Amino acid sequence: MATWKIMIVDDHPLMRRGIHQLLSFESDFEIVGEASNGADALQLASEAEPDLILLDLNMKGMSGLDTLNAMRAEGIQSCIVVLTVSDSKADIRALLNAGADGYLLKDTEPDELIDLLKQALCGGKAYSEQVREYLEDNDSQESLLDSLTDREMQILQEVAKGFRNKQIAESLFISEATVKVHMKSLLKKLQVKSRTAATVLYLEAQGQ
Repeated sequence: MATWKIMIVDDHPLMRRGIHQLLSFESDFEIVGEASNGADALQLASEAEPDLILLDLNMKGMSGLDTLNAMRAEGIQSCIVVLTVSDSKADIRALLNAGADGYLLKDTEPDELIDLLKQALCGGKAYSEQVREYLEDNDSQESLLDSLTDREMQILQEVAKGFRNKQIAESLFISEATVKVHMKSLLKKLQVKSRTAATVLYLEAQGQ
């Protein structure tokens, strides 16, 4: 039976040992290397050519994001799944935008972790439930934002900066009455009742 070659990158020895032990129970997984920092991980990934790299986010020196960017820049084609304690929306968006094939939280149940890694190796994506919910909500928000006209988006961006209608009107060289018309329209499209709610939706979609 074919086996998948796995590489573990984490700066905590205890965490690496625990992950190694968990994955070694799987007959179709073969641990081909471990690294405690980004520089070593980059070299090892080039040499071992693993099928999957399990990558910590918060490491000393090169962060997980720096390491991921370096790996993709080097042309490393391995499936790379981030395993971290961070559920920050900004971290999730940054890592996925950088080319991660999954984002798992370290409190994921062991059996679920194994299943998700196999899913990623088979061409799917590996997301913890909390991460998947965020991405679904974010996709929904982005589709709502896509419904705005260019002018409505301009006004929303100004609202997000904290500007009032009069300031927006002066900035965009339109009348305050026109701003109010666009504001009413964009609130309806975004399915919210206030400027604050619209700002929150906009910023979340930007990963802020």
